[in-house]
Amino acid sequence: MNSQTRTSRNALAGPAAALLFLLAALPADCAAQAVPAPPAGAEQREQLLNGLTIVLVERPGEAQAVLRLRVHHGAAFDLAGKDGLMALLGDALFPDPQTREYVTGDLEGRLSVSVGYDSIDVLLAGRANQFERLVELLRNAVVNTQLTPEVVGRVRDARSKIVRELGVSPGAVADDAISARLYGTYPYGRRVAGTPESLARIERGDLVQARERFLNPNNATLVVSGGFERRRALRALRQFLGVWRKGDQVVPPTFRQPEAVDPRPLVVDFPGVPDAEVRVAVRGVARSERDAAAGAVLAELARSRWLAAAPELKGRAVTVRHDARALGGTFLLGASVPTTAAAAQALEAARKVLESLAATAVPADELESAKKSAVAAINKQAEGGEQSADAILDAQTYGTAQASMSETARAAAALTPADVQRVAAKLFREQAASVVVGDAARLRADLARLGEVEIHGEAPAKPAAKPAQTTPFKAPAPRRP
Repeated sequence: MNSQTRTSRNALAGPAAALLFLLAALPADCAAQAVPAPPAGAEQREQLLNGLTIVLVERPGEAQAVLRLRVHHGAAFDLAGKDGLMALLGDALFPDPQTREYVTGDLEGRLSVSVGYDSIDVLLAGRANQFERLVELLRNAVVNTQLTPEVVGRVRDARSKIVRELGVSPGAVADDAISARLYGTYPYGRRVAGTPESLARIERGDLVQARERFLNPNNATLVVSGGFERRRALRALRQFLGVWRKGDQVVPPTFRQPEAVDPRPLVVDFPGVPDAEVRVAVRGVARSERDAAAGAVLAELARSRWLAAAPELKGRAVTVRHDARALGGTFLLGASVPTTAAAAQALEAARKVLESLAATAVPADELESAKKSAVAAINKQAEGGEQSADAILDAQTYGTAQASMSETARAAAALTPADVQRVAAKLFREQAASVVVGDAARLRADLARLGEVEIHGEAPAKPAAKPAQTTPFKAPAPRRP
C-alpha cells in the first residue's frame, strides 16, 4: 500500500512541478495582468495598515491628478474659549507660501485647505506625471506637521489679520451673531475662523494636542482622482503615507445640548450704515437623517414665499438655505434691506412664512416647483470630478449613502405635501432666533411693534424695586390694672 501511495505522489509531482516551473518563468506582473483593471471612473478602495482609507478614481488621459484628504473632525472640537484652533491647525499644514507657489507654478496645480465644523479638507492637484511629488507634499503636511514656536506665531498672526479684515462688514457680523444666538456655547455657535481674542489664547501646546488627537490616518479618508496609473499610485501612497502614525482612538462627539432659543430679536449696533442685515434661523436636521432632503425643498419654499411677502427684498441680496451637519443643522433666512423700517417688515414676514409652512400643507403645484429647484441645485453640486469626491468623503464623514448627492436628489423629488409639512412642523415648532444688524437707535423704535427687543451689549433693565412688605402698625392693648 505504501508503494502505491508513493507511486501516486510521484505521478502528481511531475505535472505540479512543471506547472510551478511555468509560473515562475512568467513575467512578475502576469498575475496582475490576469485580473481585469476597473473601468475608467470606477472606484477602487484600499486601506493601509495604519487605517487610512483610500479611494482611487482613475481617469486615463487626464493631465492632472487630484488628491482630496479629509480629516473627519473640524471646528466643532475647538477648545472652549479658543475658537479657531482647528482652523489654525489647518493653516499649519502648509505654512510656507513657497509651497503654494511651487504647486501652482511648477506643478501647474492648486493647493487649498478648508476647515468647517465637521472636517478639515485638503485639496492638492498638479500634473499627473508628478504624482509622487504631490503625495510627498501631502506626507510632509500630515506626517511632519511644522508646529515650531516660530511657525505657530506666524500662522496665528496671519489668521488674526484675516479675521479682523473679514469681520468688519454688517453681513459677517450678522452671520456670527445668528449662530451664537441659535446655539449659544454649543459648537455650532462658535466661529470656525475664530476671533482675534480667541486666537490670542491658543498656545502651541493646544495645537500639538489637536494634532495628536485628530490628525491621524484612521481618522481620515483620501480620494485620488485623475490621470494617474493605478499600481504606480498605490506604490507611492504606501511608501509616503504608510509611515503616518495611527491614532490611539477616534474622539467621539459628546457635547451638551444647546439651551432653549431666546425668541427676542437681537439688535447689534452698526452705526453709520443706512442698510440693515436681517437673519432668522431655527435648528435643522443632521446630514445623516432622512429628512435632510426635505430641508432643501423647504428652503426653496421659504425663499419664494418670503420674497412674495416682503416687497422690500426685491433686488436685494437674499439667502435661504438648510445647512445639514453631523450634529444637527441650521435653517437660515437672511437678507440685506435698505432701511431699518424694512428690517422690521422683513423680520415679521419671515416669521409668518415659517409659521405658515408648519401649519398647512403646501399646494401641489407650489411643491412641484420647489422640488424642481431643489433637485436642480443638488444635481449641480454633483457635477464634475471634485463634487464626486465630495460625495465619497461625505459618506465617510456623515455615514450617508455613498452616492449622497443623487440619493438626496431622488429623496427630494419623491417628497409629498404631507412629508414636507411633517418636517416643517418639526423644524419650525420651536422658537426662531432673529438678529438685526444696523443703527440700534432706529432699529429699537422700528422693531418695538414686534415685541420686546434685546440690544447687544446693553445690560437688561433692572426691574423696579418692590416696596417692602410691612405689617400694619397696631397700638399695644392697654394693660389692665
